[in-house]
Amino acid sequence: MFGELLFEIGTEEIPSGYLEEGLEHLRRLAEGYLREERIEMGHGLLTLGTPRRLVLAGKEISARQADMIQEVTGPPKSAAFDKDGRPTKAAMGFAKKHGVSVDDLHIVETAKGEYLHIKKNIPGRPTTEVLAEILPKLVADLPWPKSMRWGSHSLSFVRPIHWLLALFNGEVIPFEIAGIPSGNRTRGHRFMAPREIEVAGISDYLGKMRESRVMIDPKERQDAVVKAVTEAARLVSAEPSKDPDLVATVANLIEFPTAVCGSFDESFLRIPEPVLTTAMKEHQRYFSLYDRKGKLVPHFVAVNNTITKDAAVVRKGHERVLRARLADADFFFREDRKRSLMSRLEDLKDVIYQAELGTSYSKVERFTRVAEYIGEQVAPDRVEAIRKAAQLCKCDLVTEMVMEFPSLQGVMGREYARLDGHPEEICVAIYEHYLPTHAGGVLPSSPAGAIVGIADRIDTISGCFAVGQEPTGTADPFALRRHALAILRIIESMGWDISLADVLSKALEILKDTVDLEEGALLVKIMAFFKERYKNMMLGEGYKSDLVEAALSASFDSVVHLRPKIGDLEKFMTESKEFEALVLTFKRITNILKNQPSQYLVDPDLFKEKCERGLWETYSGLKVRVQDYVDERKYFEALNLVADLRQPVDELFDSVEILTEDRSLRENRVALLQELSRFFLTLADFSKFSI
Repeated sequence: MFGELLFEIGTEEIPSGYLEEGLEHLRRLAEGYLREERIEMGHGLLTLGTPRRLVLAGKEISARQADMIQEVTGPPKSAAFDKDGRPTKAAMGFAKKHGVSVDDLHIVETAKGEYLHIKKNIPGRPTTEVLAEILPKLVADLPWPKSMRWGSHSLSFVRPIHWLLALFNGEVIPFEIAGIPSGNRTRGHRFMAPREIEVAGISDYLGKMRESRVMIDPKERQDAVVKAVTEAARLVSAEPSKDPDLVATVANLIEFPTAVCGSFDESFLRIPEPVLTTAMKEHQRYFSLYDRKGKLVPHFVAVNNTITKDAAVVRKGHERVLRARLADADFFFREDRKRSLMSRLEDLKDVIYQAELGTSYSKVERFTRVAEYIGEQVAPDRVEAIRKAAQLCKCDLVTEMVMEFPSLQGVMGREYARLDGHPEEICVAIYEHYLPTHAGGVLPSSPAGAIVGIADRIDTISGCFAVGQEPTGTADPFALRRHALAILRIIESMGWDISLADVLSKALEILKDTVDLEEGALLVKIMAFFKERYKNMMLGEGYKSDLVEAALSASFDSVVHLRPKIGDLEKFMTESKEFEALVLTFKRITNILKNQPSQYLVDPDLFKEKCERGLWETYSGLKVRVQDYVDERKYFEALNLVADLRQPVDELFDSVEILTEDRSLRENRVALLQELSRFFLTLADFSKFSI
């Protein structure tokens, strides 16, 4: 038999940013607990919710737990029976503990000898009884970014709980949380239908929620928000901003959306557009509006949680609030414009970046030098623009506007630089050096922005490692993992063949003027950190672990070569008949070279056998051609050429003794294999493949 579960946690308003993740945690935890308790769920569970309620529902829940066979091993036979075969106190105690007679005990053979053993059939309990235990635990275990306690209760939850609706097949599941008993009642919209409502099941609940002005489905609310905002914008022949994040935020602030269109004074349009849209979005959750040409118009749409009785009154209220916000923004803008952006560079001397790493001014000085170093290699004709962009890119942090709207860092730097008359290349670089702002985000499009962004992040990573602030476990307060991934993605996208180790060495050399550090050891640690980030990135894209390890273990420095190498190596694995044999040949070389000195040089005059000379000639003929393919990032072609070495190497192993008693022959043959090993490693460390 199957039944339906309906569980609602009624709360005070949950922060909008918590709701989506909270509902996902609720579903996953609930499904996990039910599986642990052997309760079938059919198609799984569904979660719905609004700022005032979290809802868990399922229509194919088994009415009872599945029965379980429990096997228990007891004391050893030697302790359970005396020499005459009579049960001892140990055997009788074991049987009594598990509710069986001594005659029901069995002897089983284990790795440690013979032991007592029983099989117990444990019948499943009614699901209602199990849910009465699970649901309070579920509420207590739900993770939240921040929780709170209220009254004298020990429970910590995102917001105080006001009611609990818990039904299985229409019957109340009896339990209590924080002094609140479960029941069959819920509540409608806080303002439009605040009364208590008795519920019989899922269908009844959904119908009564709709009657009570509550859109319980977050997706339905988002669609309703988009529709309401679009219709309101049409009243002034405008289109709302396409902002899924704002739609989701607004939908998680309300239970029943309605919209009203308001306006603001056209004089505010002299403020840069990002300031206006940010003020509307971040402070008021308003939608900015645009005309058919994509130009911002002096109107906005506000979403309300109730049906308005007098739209004019509501509109005036929103306009009054926004007017004050925009007046503040206008004031900040005018104050900021009294000084040039470059004049604020000195102000960064009063801003502490990190206690041991100095001020933001010191940081700018450091990564400006790193940016110049990178620019000289990949964009030598743009070094002056790169230097200027690096000097300016943090200056907006000390402007009134960015201190009021932190999300406008970079944006205001770009706008103020334009107003100061700086070239567009520099203005764009100031904004783009922050890109990407999140995993998978948009990358810089300009060389200057990319270079300054890399340099800034390189300095951050180097500095944090130098003062012992590298990531540990899940803790990464300076977002170094994200910064490393951004650097790798930017270099890839730009196609720059630069040495990551050289850039890091330059950054550490510059950093030595600020903190004491051991450059060599730190470089090894940071390179390993970058390598691990790149590996995780490639694994996340679906590449196999041994493939990635083989490519990265051979070489990890020029990032732009890594992806084509991994791709071509994967192609070689799947298409070449020589792959497995080549791997085994390389492993034979590696095994012989273990514990051998690495300073030997090949002397062709010491070759004694035809197979030695033939291998050397084949290798010498391939070496330059393979390197040409590598330089062109044509690794598949290079691998196919290297495969030609497999047969002559195998002939060498079959024909001569590598570690012969003759010292000069032994050292020369080891040198030959060492040369081949280094040659193989320019493509991949084949020992990483599990064959």
